[in-house]
Amino acid sequence: MTEVSRIRMLADAGLVHPRAEAVTAPLFAGGGFFLASDKVQVKYEMLRAHLVDGASVTDAADAHGYSRAGFYVVQAAFVRAGMTGLIDERRGRRGPIKLTEEIVEFLRTAPASATGGQLVDEVASRFGVLLHRRTVERARRR
Repeated sequence: MTEVSRIRMLADAGLVHPRAEAVTAPLFAGGGFFLASDKVQVKYEMLRAHLVDGASVTDAADAHGYSRAGFYVVQAAFVRAGMTGLIDERRGRRGPIKLTEEIVEFLRTAPASATGGQLVDEVASRFGVLLHRRTVERARRR
């Protein structure tokens, strides 16, 4: 795999280090296996530099393009989830927060003739949850 194709794959996966040019750690100077653009690899090597090589948090973070605060965020994620903790989580909400399984089942079994507006009112009175008409319509299409 070429470096260009590797960077393209990292970009497609959202795993390109946003400050690859700031990585000054000697491991990344020669290219090859160690690629400063590989965010997960840089995070791992940053932690390793501190924990194994004994570099201070400040020095390890600086050499890998992170702040001290960023180091601690990466370290906490690694402690919590291991290697998968080094992959950034998707930002934002993870889907609708008001739609419980019970509400979705109610919407799916509602008569086809019922409008989104009617079902909004029915859900509000039955479950005490205020939904937008479009949320109801999307839930019915699933």
